[in-house]
Amino acid sequence: MTNTRAAELLTTWETGLAQAPSGRALLLHRAARPGTGGETLSALPVGEREADLFALRRALFGERMQVRLGCSACGEDMEFDLDAGELARSTGAPSEPSVQVAEDGWEIEFRVPGVADLTAAARHPDPRRALLARCVVSAVRDGVDVPADALPETVQRRLAEAAQQADPGADVTLNVNCPECGAATRAELDIASYLWTELDAWARDVLLDVHLLATAYGWSEPEILALSPLRRRYYLELCADV
Repeated sequence: MTNTRAAELLTTWETGLAQAPSGRALLLHRAARPGTGGETLSALPVGEREADLFALRRALFGERMQVRLGCSACGEDMEFDLDAGELARSTGAPSEPSVQVAEDGWEIEFRVPGVADLTAAARHPDPRRALLARCVVSAVRDGVDVPADALPETVQRRLAEAAQQADPGADVTLNVNCPECGAATRAELDIASYLWTELDAWARDVLLDVHLLATAYGWSEPEILALSPLRRRYYLELCADV
């Protein structure tokens, strides 16, 4: 973590305390792409945002990500490591901005959902219907235009499969075999939530450092944050020796 960004990261953390998960994800994305407007970020495909957040995690906290997951069969806690750099490389922008699906006489063009699409759909009583309404560009049945909400269940499932193939980074799913019982457990890795938890712990540790050094030396917060993490830790050790 570079000391020059410490104050900015604390501001991101402070702002995010009052935000819902979607707002925190946007704040983190802004930290990953400084100078990029929120509207531009919200229009990006989900997989591209995930790649940015994995890259940010790597820059702030390193490659190694520790994950704990409960076995769905026996309940045993499983701990394992993931590589943030590898995950960043495996996600990214979709291969195409839209997909075409032909199924049982239907011809559908579907725009790959962006961050704003998923955020808006999550607030709707029927998220799938809301996402279709936002992302179906055209729907034709035997040459006749049909509204998106008239698509049958089989076609909706086919669209979901096609969108996932076009933007695989939008859904990072872990499949872990339990060392105790051997059963496989599937779980989604929400990098925005994971990274926010780490940022929250980091921010509280830094504020404690500021408190201790300000009390010991009378320095201001900007002066303390301007120190490198190594020098800050050394001064804290000197305080403890007094």
